Amino acid sequence: MSDMFPRVGMLKQGYRVEQVDGYFETAHEIYDAGELAEMDSEGVRTVAFDIVHGGYRPDAVDAALDRLEAAFLQRRRAEYVATNGRKAWMDQVAQLATTLYPRLLRPAGERFAPAARRGYEKEAVDALMDRIAAYFDSDGALTSTQVRAAVFPAARGDKAYDEASVDRFLARTVEVLLSVE
Repeated sequence: MSDMFPRVGMLKQGYRVEQVDGYFETAHEIYDAGELAEMDSEGVRTVAFDIVHGGYRPDAVDAALDRLEAAFLQRRRAEYVATNGRKAWMDQVAQLATTLYPRLLRPAGERFAPAARRGYEKEAVDALMDRIAAYFDSDGALTSTQVRAAVFPAARGDKAYDEASVDRFLARTVEVLLSVE
């Protein structure tokens, strides 16, 4: 069998080939069978692979995971809309979006839990949060790709947010954006 993705060099680290191949084979089977309840956006977004020498390039696999997540969500949306109508889908998305808004209203520097040691720089995270708020207020454009591509400098102490809480919030934001793209 040929490789699904490009590999890193033998001295560099990448994702374990067997795990990635197995995951994508299972995902394609689930998608082809239409068993969408077996795999959801969060499951695709949070999958993790061992890091080994000579594995698959993480950027290539991560990009494929992004496409897979979008494909599952688009198919789920199409089935939901066919059964319940577009308005019902948009109502569901709006409800999810409203769960995000209270955190956006918090003052800059207080939107997430502080980092115990190291975390994401508050100023950089708050800048993205302002863009997300502008999007929801119809004052700005934003795509799921832009949110996924966000990279924050590391910071310490009172200048840092807890990474896990920021990541969870951004994952829900991506889900909302994918739902309407």
